[in-house]
Amino acid sequence: MSASYQQRLAEHYAELSPRLREAGDYLVENPLDVATRSLRSVATEARIAPATFSRLARALGFETFETLRDAVRAQLALKVSTFATRAKDLREAPAGAPEGILMRSLERTQSNLEELVRGLDPVELAKLVDVLHEARRVLIVGALGSTGIAEYAGYMANFLGEKWRLAGRMGSSYGSALSEMDKQDAMIVITMSPSARVAVNAAEIARHQGVHVAVITDSYACPALRHANSSFIITGESPNFFNTYTTTVFFLEMLMAMLAQKAGPDVVERISEIERHNRALGEVVDL
Repeated sequence: MSASYQQRLAEHYAELSPRLREAGDYLVENPLDVATRSLRSVATEARIAPATFSRLARALGFETFETLRDAVRAQLALKVSTFATRAKDLREAPAGAPEGILMRSLERTQSNLEELVRGLDPVELAKLVDVLHEARRVLIVGALGSTGIAEYAGYMANFLGEKWRLAGRMGSSYGSALSEMDKQDAMIVITMSPSARVAVNAAEIARHQGVHVAVITDSYACPALRHANSSFIITGESPNFFNTYTTTVFFLEMLMAMLAQKAGPDVVERISEIERHNRALGEVVDL
């Protein structure tokens, strides 16, 4: 069946029970929630039993609710062309002054940041901060284009405590990083379109082990979202041939600031100690 979930709902709506119609109405009116939140969370918000949503999925011809969720995500997916296509378009565009690209990039970045701030759910963000604060260990995962961003997140997190780890660093395997993680731990997965397979697989394994998985991505179609306990969709649109990580860096810096604020005076002492050692080792130069 290739019809969209809306088409299937329209075709079967008349034959659905009142309760299934109610679930279908919620699905159409709240696709972002359905795409990014767990079934239990959606059911609680809608005040409809999880089993009702599962029955709706089967009534519409989907094998499971997760399959229906994937259809919703696919329809919400950002329409991002390949890097090569965008580079070709950029090259073939009429040549202009450097200021033109500068201003277009600035405007797009400002729009991305404003969209992020407007769309953030403060409750979900506060929950993630609590989870990361209470976790025994936190693993940061990022591959391909997200590798450098994960490295930067790990650098910031190192000031907060020793429980933070960066997966795949210095040749270490992802398997070894995941081997001892369980429900006491958390993972931050940073993966943008196209999603890195290792990041998606790591999210799946961690979720299976009971780890709290937080996914940061730029697309509702990201396959890692199906394994997420919490998720944040961060727009990375750019007039250039590559997506920008500016908004993602802003989000991660804000997240680390909130964690530092929650951590209390111990973090201040740790940061001071790290700075003293950096100077003693000659790693930094004071101006």
